Amino acid sequence: VQLQASGGGLVQAGGSLSLSCAASGSIESANDMGWYRQAPGKERELVAVITSGGSTKYADSVKGRFTISRDNTKLTVDLQMNSLKPEDTATYYCNVEGNGRGFYGVDFWGTGTLVTVSS
Repeated sequence: VQLQASGGGLVQAGGSLSLSCAASGSIESANDMGWYRQAPGKERELVAVITSGGSTKYADSVKGRFTISRDNTKLTVDLQMNSLKPEDTATYYCNVEGNGRGFYGVDFWGTGTLVTVSS
């Protein structure tokens, strides 16, 4: 199973970026899909998660600014980030709890995409 993330980059404070992550390989469906981030010198933290039924959960620091969505047919998860702040600077990782032939509920991680917000 591979998770390919895209959409990171450099943006000024107040700007927007959209991240996308596509799962491929032997995965057939996904339970929770989410985005995490890790800033230099800090631990990885949850940004947002969306269940297979569409329920969402956000970190307090991004509520009202970020929106997570998914496509269950394409097995993609997107993160729309608005009103970005310098403290949003981090490497963002997508995470998928996937199911396939021979496995259920296995965590898969993308390689990370860097988001840099300048002040």
